[in-house]
Amino acid sequence: MTTRFALGQQLGLTRTQTDLLLRLRTPERIQDFVTSLEINHELDGDSCLSVVGVLEHRHAHCIEGAFVAACALWLQGEPPLLMDFHAEGDDDHVVTLFKRGDCWGAISKSNHVWLRWRDPVYRSLRELAISYLHEYVNDEKKTLRAYSRPFDLRRVAPERWVTSPKPCWDVAQELDEIRHYRLISKAQARRLKDRDEFELQLGRQVEFVSPKPLKSRAAARS
Repeated sequence: MTTRFALGQQLGLTRTQTDLLLRLRTPERIQDFVTSLEINHELDGDSCLSVVGVLEHRHAHCIEGAFVAACALWLQGEPPLLMDFHAEGDDDHVVTLFKRGDCWGAISKSNHVWLRWRDPVYRSLRELAISYLHEYVNDEKKTLRAYSRPFDLRRVAPERWVTSPKPCWDVAQELDEIRHYRLISKAQARRLKDRDEFELQLGRQVEFVSPKPLKSRAAARS
């Protein structure tokens, strides 16, 4: 435990912040904490908060929640790995990876039911990524097209994503630019079935309602 507190100090976290994240001893507890955070509706414009920024504001959207989850895993002795999803005509999504045995799982922050936690039952990253395909949507269209290799945040200076008082857009850009692997062919993408009206109705449900009208449907789906 002393070593883990020391790591928290090395990352620039306060003792209180370190203690909070150390209490999240399992991926399941980390997911519960990330889920409990209010969604960041970005009412003042696009944001990319660091771990400290999220803990101070107590809200997050997908990549911000992924930073927190990755930091918590690191303090528990696990690698802080992110995976990015590329979508066509839609927002990217970012999850935090973890492994149990030979299988991958994911911690995820979303205001909708679809793009959330994945149990560690997937034998490859492609298997895990494809599990998001049918629910990764923009209105009636299924938009997920590619997933990234794991992005190891240990290679990124902590002042850029753990403690930065400024938006972490440079880290987000690096994640966006690493190698991505196509999930489906262009021909397969053309044949994807649109969602029906019942699915569209369910897709409009959110956990945290914005206090103001959102400026775009993309923001509403974060």
